[in-house]
Amino acid sequence: MSKSMFNITKRSIEWGGKTLTLESGKIARQADGAVLATYGETQILATATGAKQDNPGQDFFPLTVHYLEKFYASGRIPGGFFKREARPTEFETLTSRLIDRPIRPMFHEDYSRETNVICQLLSHDKETQPDILALVAASAALTISGIPFLGPIAGARVGYKDGEYLLNPTYEEIKESDLDLIVAGTNSSVLMVESQANQLTEEVMLGALNFGHEQMQAVINLIIDFAEECANEPWDIASHDYSDLKAKLKKAAEKDLQKAYAIREKQDRVAAIKAAKDKALESLGIEDEAELNVAKGLLKKVEAEIVRGDIIKNQKRIDGRDPQTVRPIECEVGLINKTHGSALFTRGETQGLCLTTLGTGQDEQIIDAVVGESKENFLLHYNFPSYSVGEVGRMGPPGRREIGHGKLAWRALAAVLPTKEEFPYTIRLVSEITESNGSSSMATVCGGSMSMMNAGVPLKAPVAGIAMGLIKEDKNFVVLSDIMGDEDHLGDMDFKVAGTDKGITSLQMDIKINGITFEIMEVALNQAKDGRMHILGEMAKAITESGELNVNAPRILTIKIDKEKIGAVIGPAGKVIKDIVEKSGAKVDIEEQPDCGLVKIASNDGDAMAIAEKMVRSIVAVAEVGKVYHGPVAKIMDFGAFVTFMGANDGLVHISEINNDRVEDVNDVLEEGQEVYVKLVGLDRGKYKLSMRVVNQETGEDLDPDNAEFPPREEKPRGDRGDRGSDRGRRDDRRKRRA
Repeated sequence: MSKSMFNITKRSIEWGGKTLTLESGKIARQADGAVLATYGETQILATATGAKQDNPGQDFFPLTVHYLEKFYASGRIPGGFFKREARPTEFETLTSRLIDRPIRPMFHEDYSRETNVICQLLSHDKETQPDILALVAASAALTISGIPFLGPIAGARVGYKDGEYLLNPTYEEIKESDLDLIVAGTNSSVLMVESQANQLTEEVMLGALNFGHEQMQAVINLIIDFAEECANEPWDIASHDYSDLKAKLKKAAEKDLQKAYAIREKQDRVAAIKAAKDKALESLGIEDEAELNVAKGLLKKVEAEIVRGDIIKNQKRIDGRDPQTVRPIECEVGLINKTHGSALFTRGETQGLCLTTLGTGQDEQIIDAVVGESKENFLLHYNFPSYSVGEVGRMGPPGRREIGHGKLAWRALAAVLPTKEEFPYTIRLVSEITESNGSSSMATVCGGSMSMMNAGVPLKAPVAGIAMGLIKEDKNFVVLSDIMGDEDHLGDMDFKVAGTDKGITSLQMDIKINGITFEIMEVALNQAKDGRMHILGEMAKAITESGELNVNAPRILTIKIDKEKIGAVIGPAGKVIKDIVEKSGAKVDIEEQPDCGLVKIASNDGDAMAIAEKMVRSIVAVAEVGKVYHGPVAKIMDFGAFVTFMGANDGLVHISEINNDRVEDVNDVLEEGQEVYVKLVGLDRGKYKLSMRVVNQETGEDLDPDNAEFPPREEKPRGDRGDRGSDRGRRDDRRKRRA
């Protein structure tokens, strides 16, 4: 037996009721680190690759993370014309960010080579959510790559049901859970949190963080054991001593930067800070571009030390606030004329214009994903134009940041939405950020909540959000409420909390340093609660609850029907429902529920809705003997005609029941498609027997309302056989001519 060309390393543990396996040495061997991670029957290949040369003077870290899904992972072929995966889906973008956020602060501070981390979903069992597995696989690939990654890290998903925390719940389990929380961290601290919750308390959320952090330790130990067997040699990273240059920059810039940061107005402050930095760099007379880039990077550190030191020492922030104070807030609703709902939320120099549009089931977003096709009736789109920060820039499609911020606001608001049965509308909420100096995603939450209430969406409760920051020096720390952009940039934590007066609906946290304790997170959560309650109070000055449906919004009437009648309302190839829409002018949707069919009729025109409702009810009504109906002639036979009534029922009008005069040829009296009035006179073995002759064909009046014995038809001489033969011959001639 020949020796294998692969040098395979494999390690496994039982984790959350399934086997987690890491394998390396077989696939993608030219990457610096490659790991095939398997959890259940879901598999992800993660690769980590870094550039082999330094870029002297580079003052940023070019890390790119891609999470990629291919439909072959679940045995599906993509929809669309090209049958090929195109631009990243929202889930791929969000998962890429989910991996990027906790690994980015874990690289050596002197490492700035271009680095790619690519996670590819190879197999999906439609039960295991793949984002946690991708995060674990990326961490393992980086740990064995030799790239100066100060890991490993790991992650876990936490659910909460009936007072118990759940580890890595499945798709089905998360539907019944009051919490969907992802936490990532090291063996000693938390690095990242992303969550959606059903108005849970701060204590429950903190308990979930503790639970997730404890449960991920087994995975961290697995990666360490795995790396000890197959890790590459660590890369040598050149370290430089720039202490003298930094001291010169501090001496040249400190006073001017302190004066600049004392300016309260953002644009004036930004201009003064730039002038102070330019002056300091010019004073050193540096001409080499690489050295100049190093100096710019050091100047950022000087700037951070000045601002952070002042906050720690004096408990005073850039704009003069103390750590707990929220900036002034102004709220207004209904300011945009023709929208279904609108709100303007302004907090300091951050402003969001939020606009709500209500639609029907036809407006739901169809999502074609690896797990299958689904529909979404709550859409939140976040836009961040360059003018919001006083800059010029190119307009284009939403980037990762816009998608991530929009999803955070979506999670915060989704918990308070009514069910589709309670409010059968598709809701589209658009947040236009018109000013920004602080958390615009939390402004979207506040403005979005008010905008939907203004539109008449019956929210369970208003939702507010607040962004918290942290300045930590050694053992001293200050938690900041409602952070500004500079405090976010120069601080150690970005901690966003949204919720109602009852509890938290969403929590997101990113840590820029290693060493955030649960004590700090508890302080931040409690301080955020105080800030959230204050903001809810300010929002209540503009609107307190959802009112009547906005006059500009369409009205929707919902009719429950028997499931067996769904086909009758739709008709063959959608013919019946299209006819209802065309004749009424209303939108008509129909969907199957477990116990019934739901017909939704939508229009701003009451008459149109009434016409559509009447047509639908006539179709689903039970046919009654003795009632008059209206419908088209579906088919003509020698012995009579079939007429379609109540939308989908066909009944026979015998030739003797067409009129009171003798009819020799049905074609002489009726044409296919002709609208006629008929009366249901009986049932014969489940077949409908109809009569036209007992109904006034002009008015639809029942000429025999009591179902009495109707006068017999007037009989005409029938003639001899030869005459009948002549009549038959004439009918044959007419048929031939029509053919």
